[in-house]
Amino acid sequence: MQITHLLLNLAYLQAAWAIPAPDYSLQKLLQIPAGHPAELLGQQPISRHPPFSPGHRDPYDHKVDSVGDERQPLPFRNGDGTTVMGPRNRDRERQNPDLVRPPSTDHGSMPNMRWSFADSHIRIEEGGWTRQTTIRELPTSRELAGVNMRLDQGVIRELHWHTEAEWAYVLAGKVRVTALDLEGGTFMDDLEAGDLWYFPAGHPHSLQGLGENGTEFLLIFDDGNFSEESTFVLTDWLAHTPKAVLAENFRMSPEQFDNIPKSEKYIFQGSNPGSIDQEKPRTFKKSKINFTHHMHAQEPLETSGGRVRITDSTNFPISKTVAAAHLEIAPGALREMHWHPNADEWTYFKKGRARVTIFAAEGNARTFNYMAGDVGIVPRNMGHFVENLSDDEPLEVLEIFRADRFRDFSLFQWLGSSPRRMIAENVFPGDPKGAEEFLKKIEDAEKDPIRDTI
Repeated sequence: MQITHLLLNLAYLQAAWAIPAPDYSLQKLLQIPAGHPAELLGQQPISRHPPFSPGHRDPYDHKVDSVGDERQPLPFRNGDGTTVMGPRNRDRERQNPDLVRPPSTDHGSMPNMRWSFADSHIRIEEGGWTRQTTIRELPTSRELAGVNMRLDQGVIRELHWHTEAEWAYVLAGKVRVTALDLEGGTFMDDLEAGDLWYFPAGHPHSLQGLGENGTEFLLIFDDGNFSEESTFVLTDWLAHTPKAVLAENFRMSPEQFDNIPKSEKYIFQGSNPGSIDQEKPRTFKKSKINFTHHMHAQEPLETSGGRVRITDSTNFPISKTVAAAHLEIAPGALREMHWHPNADEWTYFKKGRARVTIFAAEGNARTFNYMAGDVGIVPRNMGHFVENLSDDEPLEVLEIFRADRFRDFSLFQWLGSSPRRMIAENVFPGDPKGAEEFLKKIEDAEKDPIRDTI
């Protein structure tokens, strides 16, 4: 009977463990390597069967790192489901194990809250490129839009401005930013990975890649309907202004504008700049406003499971419409269960793999998986967590909000600050022992944004 049960399950081991097609000979069946989860398949409790196999049982819905463990997800859950017979995108399935086999707690028809920049159209320019994630790519991204941009060495994102405010995080390399304030002051700064800038709506600015490899950065705009194509660009304006007017404005002759660009340059190869002091114009007047911030230079909040840095208007005063947190979540750790009362969360996954379940009230919940380069949305007030899928690799995340302050409520802190009798009667009716153990765990009542789960 045990051998029969083993034969039925081995058909799924190749997909679940990404191993070669099995040899069904009795000799091979009796020589399963020691230590393999299938070593005593059919003799141990059925929960020992590998995930995504028909015999697997997990009533508690533990995470499965299908990428890190090289497992191929299949829609089996606690005895239900079956194989997939039709065409499959196996790479996509491995990236989204909780869509292929959702936790039993998922319910309802929540809209999609996940998008990958890998699926965004790339606009390729001279020495650079750009791609965006807006409400058109991700309809739930109503409050913020994101742009991922790359500028090679010396490449310029030409002088321009936007209807929306622009917040940015440098992902790699070095970049020079320039801007003009409303008092006529000029701002210039050189930034590197982990630094930020913020330009209020309408403020003219430019960007240029520095160093051997230039730069790559994430831009955030405080309107989900933003389009990078709708930027106000210097050369576009000049090309659509009569040359007679240009001559009058700049006190030159019209023919002197015959060779200006016929359309926008947008991103183009420029010469390598000198130092900021060398580049300052003769009429340079230093701006009194600081448009940049060194986020990674902040002293982090050390938690039991990682580190947190928060940058908002309290420590970056000009950033009135965008607040952000940078999270380093240790292997196996959890961004605790929480919600944000003042804004939707626009999440950028910089490194690692994550599982997020969003609770939308009325019995609705849905789980999403994210990898580096992915974007997630959590509407305001919806409860959620961010779990590091890997027990070996760290997870790095940016939480970004259309707000002047970073605000959240911790479930742990809330319960720890509530009357003990009320907690016991709410959560553990008829289970005094369970209530006693739970109340001991929440005695501290201190928020722990990233929790060590051990």
